[in-house]
Amino acid sequence: MNNSRALGYGAVISAVTIWGAWIVLTRYAVTGSLTPAAVTLLRVGIPAVLLSPVLFRIGIWPKGRTLPFLFCILGAGVPFLMIIANGMRYARAADVGPMVPGTMPLIVALLSVFLFKEKLGWMRALGFALCATGVVAIAGRSVIEANSSTSFGHMLLLTAAFCWACYTVAFRRVGVSAIEMAALVSFWSTLAILPFGVAPLIDAFNKGAGNDIVVQAAIQGIGSGLVALVLYNIGIARLGASSAAAFVAFVPALATLLAIPVLGEHPDLASIIGVIATGAGVLLASGVLNELLSKKPVE
Repeated sequence: MNNSRALGYGAVISAVTIWGAWIVLTRYAVTGSLTPAAVTLLRVGIPAVLLSPVLFRIGIWPKGRTLPFLFCILGAGVPFLMIIANGMRYARAADVGPMVPGTMPLIVALLSVFLFKEKLGWMRALGFALCATGVVAIAGRSVIEANSSTSFGHMLLLTAAFCWACYTVAFRRVGVSAIEMAALVSFWSTLAILPFGVAPLIDAFNKGAGNDIVVQAAIQGIGSGLVALVLYNIGIARLGASSAAAFVAFVPALATLLAIPVLGEHPDLASIIGVIATGAGVLLASGVLNELLSKKPVE
């Protein structure tokens, strides 16, 4: 494995670790003291301020790349963040992992095959099938229980997965660096959410939620909104869209484990099946196992 790919793997693994914590803490916020709009403002507003010097250098719009850039805003900006935050209000943290990171690699793979003629191979195809199994296990539970609110949450989460998949595929077509993309998406997303996020954020502060705001500012604006996004962009650039997206399926296990002490949410059988299936699927779909098996031994 060369240094470039090793850096890509390290970047993606670090990003998904942050996102695992982000799922749990975001659900904690949107079911408690903060609205989805307030959380989204913290997520994009802080990176927009911190990365403003980047915009002074590159401008606020990538010339000649309007269509892929719009898909990046859709997939990593306000639309994605508002959809997934509202989905978390109805679905438990253990559901979010398989429904979003577990579904997104499937969508990326389909887009890559049909739009860019990418070859998957049988091992990666099997991995994506396992990820699909995990998603079906989670979605099937709410159908069997006839829980309409949970089903609505799952629908929102699947929509968010589609948005994120669009971002994953479109990023490399814009032709900017990881930090530049984070700056651009954060800037335009802040402009979009500012009128809707300021008032509920101030209201939450006045009601004594200052500590929650500080915690969310750290995990949303710095951890997930800046550090993880840049790391994920590096992973896409070094590994390719499908491989980077597949690694995100490690998020379910992290989110499920963290939800036990933080939210008091214990996984049921459907959640366990979903986590195990997507975890096994990522090992195949990422191509890491295939790369290790095909590597010649050192003589």
